[in-house]
Amino acid sequence: MATEPEAHASAAKFTAMAAFDEGDIQGGMDQLSADVRRFAASGDPRQAAMACARLGWAFETFGGNRAAARAWFHRAARLLEDEPECVEQGWVALAGLGCDVDDPHELLRRAQLALDRARRFGDVDLEAKALADGGLAQVQAGNLVEGMSMLDEAVALWCGPAEDQDAAGMGVCSFFTACYYAAAFDRAGHWLDDLRRVGLVGPAPGGQVFLSGHCDAVQATALMELGRWAEAEAVLTRAVAEFEACMPLASWHPAIALADLRTRQGRLAEAEALLLGKEAHMQALLPAARLHLARGDTDLAIATASRGLRMVGPDVLRAVELLAILTDAELAAGHVEAARQACSFMTERATGLAVPRLAALAGAGEARVLAAEGGLVGAITAMEQAVDALPVGLPVMKVSLGLELARLHERAGNRAAAQVEAGRAASVLAWLDVTLPPGDLELLGRLAYGKTAAQTATLRCEQDAWAVELNGVRIRLAHTKGLRYLATLMASPGVERHVLDLVDQIEGVVRDGPDRHRLGDAGELLDGTARQAYRRRVEQLRDEVEDLLALGEDERAAQLQEECDELVAQLAAAFGLSGRSRRAASAAERARLNVTRSVRTAIARIRDDVPEAGEVLDRRVRTGLYCAFEPDPSDPVRWVVHS
Repeated sequence: MATEPEAHASAAKFTAMAAFDEGDIQGGMDQLSADVRRFAASGDPRQAAMACARLGWAFETFGGNRAAARAWFHRAARLLEDEPECVEQGWVALAGLGCDVDDPHELLRRAQLALDRARRFGDVDLEAKALADGGLAQVQAGNLVEGMSMLDEAVALWCGPAEDQDAAGMGVCSFFTACYYAAAFDRAGHWLDDLRRVGLVGPAPGGQVFLSGHCDAVQATALMELGRWAEAEAVLTRAVAEFEACMPLASWHPAIALADLRTRQGRLAEAEALLLGKEAHMQALLPAARLHLARGDTDLAIATASRGLRMVGPDVLRAVELLAILTDAELAAGHVEAARQACSFMTERATGLAVPRLAALAGAGEARVLAAEGGLVGAITAMEQAVDALPVGLPVMKVSLGLELARLHERAGNRAAAQVEAGRAASVLAWLDVTLPPGDLELLGRLAYGKTAAQTATLRCEQDAWAVELNGVRIRLAHTKGLRYLATLMASPGVERHVLDLVDQIEGVVRDGPDRHRLGDAGELLDGTARQAYRRRVEQLRDEVEDLLALGEDERAAQLQEECDELVAQLAAAFGLSGRSRRAASAAERARLNVTRSVRTAIARIRDDVPEAGEVLDRRVRTGLYCAFEPDPSDPVRWVVHS
C-alpha cells in the first residue's frame, strides 16, 4: 500500500492538471517534477510512477517531445516492475494519448492490460480509458465493428458513472481519432450533445476547448468530403481562434485539418506554416506528406510516407492512406516498379475493408500504376470500378476520380467516353463549393464545358509609363512600385516570392547598407533553396529519432530532437511565426504592409479601366509575407507581361 494518503496524491494531480488547464504549462510540469521527487522520497513507488507517467504525457502533449516522453514512460513502468499487480500498472500502460501510440498492436496490448487491472480493482475511469484506446487500436487494425463497439461503450461510461475528466478527455480524443480515420462522421455527431452535457466538450480552457477543437476538425473533414469547403473553413478558423484565445499554445487538430484544406485549395505556403513543428505526430504526418506531393517534392513525400509506414506497423487505415501517397509520389518520380510495389501493399491492406474512401484510394492507385505500365484498358476498368463503388457521400472524390477516368479515356483515343465522364463530373461539381487543380479545370473546359479561349490582356513596360491592353482597349498608367511588384509576380506564375526579395529586386540593395533580411526580430530570412534544405534535414532527423526510439536509445534520440526543434524554429521564423503576433518594427512586417498596399492599389487602377482583367488579378494575386500570381485555366482573361 502507498505510504502517502490517497487524498494527498489526488491533490497533487489536481494541482498539476489545473495549471495545464489554465495554460501554465511550465507550472504544471514543475509541479509534476516535484511530485516525482516527493513520492519517491517517501517510499511510494506507485504514486511516483503515476507522476512520471503524467510528466511524460505533458512532454508529449505540450512540447511534442516524444523522446523525453518515452523516457518518463519507461521510468514509470520501471517503478512498478517489483510491485504486485495493482491499478496503477493499468494507468501507466495508458499514460499518454492513445492517438500518440503509432502501432495499433502495441496500443491494444497496453489497453488489454489496463482493462484487466480496471475490472479486477473496480476502477471505472480506467475501464473507460482502456475501452477507448483498445477500440481505437481495433479500428486502426481494420476491425471496425469491434473497435467502434468498444468506443461506444467507453463514451457511454463517460456520460454516466465515470468521473475522471482528465482521463475522459484523453479517451474522447481516441474516439474522435477513430471516427476521423474510419470516416465515421455521423457517429461523432451522435455523441456530441451528451459530451457537451457532461462538460467534456465546450469553450472552457484545457480539455474542453481541446476536445471541442478535435470535434470541429472531424466535422470540418466531413464538410470537406461533402464539397462544402467554405463551411469547413469557417468551422476551422473559428476553432483555431477559440483555442488560441484561451490557451497559450498553437491550435492542434483544427490547425492540422485547416492545413489539409489549404493543400486542397492550392494554398501551399499557408498549409506548411500550419503544419510546422507538428509533423512528428501521425495526425500531421499524413497532411504533411500530401503537401510535399502537391508541391512536387516527390523525394520528401516518399521519405515522409515511408517514415509513417514504419511508425504504424500493422495498421490498416492509416497505412492505406500512406501507401496511396507513396504510390502517387513514386509515379510522379518516374519509379514505376516502386509504385507497383507500394500499390500491391495498399491493395492487400484495403481488401475487405469496409471504408469506401480507402477502397477507392486503392482502386485509383491500381489504375494509375496500370496506366504507367502501359495497360490503359486495365486502368480504365480499375478506375471505373473505383468511381462506381463510391457512395453519394463522397462527391469530391467522385469528381476527382471521374476526371481521371475521363483523362484515361482521352488517352485511349475514346473522346466520346471522355466527354461523357467529364460531363458526369461536371454535373456533380455544379453542386459543390471546391477548388479544382488547374489541370482538372482545363480538362473540364475542353471536354465538358466547350469553353471558348480566354481573352488575352497584356501588361507592358514602356519608357514613360505602363500600358495595359485588352480587346483593343489601351490604357496607360504612371510608373509605380506597385506595378513593378505586380509585373514581377506575373512574370513567374505560381512562384512564391518573399516580400523582402521583391523589395530588394525592385528598389535595389544599398551598397554597404543594412541587410533587410537580417533586420527585425525574426532572424535571417531563409530563401526557397534554404527552406527546402531545412525541410529535408527536419524529415531526416525525425526519421532518425523514430529509429532511435525503437532501439531504446532515448538519450541520443533526445539530442537529435533538440536539433530538429531548432531547425523547425528557424523555419517558423522564415514564415513569420516566431511569436503569437508580429512586432511593428520587423523589417519583414513593414515590407509586407508596403508591398500589399502597393500591389492592391495597382490592381485597383487596372480594374477601374478594364474591370474583367482587373478582377482576375484581384482573385489570383496573393499577397502577404510570401506573394504569388496564381492564374487558373478557367479565368476569362489570360495575362501576358512584357517588362
